[in-house]
Amino acid sequence: MKKSILALYALVLLVVLSARAQTPIRVMILDGETNKYHRWDVATPILKKILEEPKKFAVDVVSAPPEGGDFSTFMPKFSDYQVVLLNYDAPTERWPEALKQSFEQYIAKGGGLVTIHGANNSFPEWVAFNKMIGMGGWRNRNENSGPYWYYKDGKLVSDKTPGNAGSHGSRIPFQMKVVNPNHPITKGLPATWMHQNDELYAQLRGPGENMQVLVTAYSDKNNKGTGNDEPQLMALDYGKGRIFHYAPGHDAVAMASVDYVVLLQRGTEWAATGKVTQKIPDNFPTATSVSYRPDIAAMNPVAPGK
Repeated sequence: MKKSILALYALVLLVVLSARAQTPIRVMILDGETNKYHRWDVATPILKKILEEPKKFAVDVVSAPPEGGDFSTFMPKFSDYQVVLLNYDAPTERWPEALKQSFEQYIAKGGGLVTIHGANNSFPEWVAFNKMIGMGGWRNRNENSGPYWYYKDGKLVSDKTPGNAGSHGSRIPFQMKVVNPNHPITKGLPATWMHQNDELYAQLRGPGENMQVLVTAYSDKNNKGTGNDEPQLMALDYGKGRIFHYAPGHDAVAMASVDYVVLLQRGTEWAATGKVTQKIPDNFPTATSVSYRPDIAAMNPVAPGK
């Protein structure tokens, strides 16, 4: 009799665990506005396609009001989602205080956040947001926003030199380098690989609190660079929340790089759950050659710019 009861309990537990394993991760893509160099309406369908491919995510798109729009009733229910992917960058700060507080509480209580490329330009005056992302660029950020962060001689450097935040050279392929191979997002990745044509963000500034740099890229002085290894992938904590800061991804061509696809999927899973279950595909780029997805590249590339 006892054996039968134990067997029944084991069966019930197996069913429950199986159901949990099959329950998709709930993702909100929050968009609605970006600066003139980044087309949120082009990027969002690409992001949604990338996340839906592994059958691990259930993705909803929530669009904030545009310039001149009414924010008085815009209050997404963040708690319905395990992670928010921010594809948003308004040229001026439009979010009312109540919306900011709702977002802060969501992250602090354990919500996940993924910021991509130009989203790290946003909200330069919002203290909590800049703690979430660690560092950002442009939007009048300067030494008052925090130090520059980069790798030099294999070490993370905090540089308080005065100056504006944010720079990049022309869009060319560049090599990515793992500096933290033990993090769930980067575990199993090759030590280096080539990333397809993209903007290599450099001279980012911010508080850098609770931040782990996972991947860097060398900002070549021959391409208006700094001569330093600049952080490209960062993992951060804010309260109980996890943040994946993903600096690449200017347009469809850049987002078609296989490494971009893989790392967006892995980083989003980690931000939502703290774990990564997705494997590295065989077509991941090598240290000397890029690998890309023509189907994504064909999804209306964004005009070059900042």
